[in-house]
Amino acid sequence: MSGEPTTGMLHHVEIWVPDLPRAVASWQWLLEALGYTVFQDWSHGRSWRLGVTYLVLEQSPALSADRHDRRRPGLNHLAFHVESRTMVDALVDQAPANGWTLMFPDRHPHAGGEQHYAAYLEDKDGFEVELVAADAPGT
Repeated sequence: MSGEPTTGMLHHVEIWVPDLPRAVASWQWLLEALGYTVFQDWSHGRSWRLGVTYLVLEQSPALSADRHDRRRPGLNHLAFHVESRTMVDALVDQAPANGWTLMFPDRHPHAGGEQHYAAYLEDKDGFEVELVAADAPGT
């Protein structure tokens, strides 16, 4: 696949956060560990880019709540490819020090099923990410 955008590729995702410095602390660690680099930085936001896709965190004055609820209508979670089960495990080990909590620890790393090796993490604002190992059967 080339680095050029094609029809249907994701352009960007924008996430509104209640506390930009707190969100940047956790998301920057994760996104940079996944290969993203800082793309834009302004007083109320920051974005990271990987290829032609970027992810934006913004603290908007138009926010109507102070916490994301993944169980309400709207975004439930973002899922990212991770190169290996070993890398998923390393990210899980580092996650608590970077503001993330492992979800479903009693079923980890197969909370998505026996053939699905992944970690489900939640940040302090209620946003969930899924880290899916590319070397697991069925991925």
